[in-house]
Amino acid sequence: MANHPSAEKRNRQRITRTARNRAIKSSLKSTLKKARSAIESGEANAKELVLSAERALARAASKTAAKAR
Repeated sequence: MANHPSAEKRNRQRITRTARNRAIKSSLKSTLKKARSAIESGEANAKELVLSAERALARAASKTAAKAR
């Protein structure tokens, strides 16, 4: 349990960031899985799915807390 106000704030920030990162990673994994399966099966819309996966990767890189500062 945090004993200082700054430690309590850091804990609140950690919870928020963890939830955000978990949601972003989950949706990213789903998007990548759809794109990979479309490529393997040779679907007609594979190119669109790959482009959406590329956009999702860029978006995830800009939104995660683990980015380089």
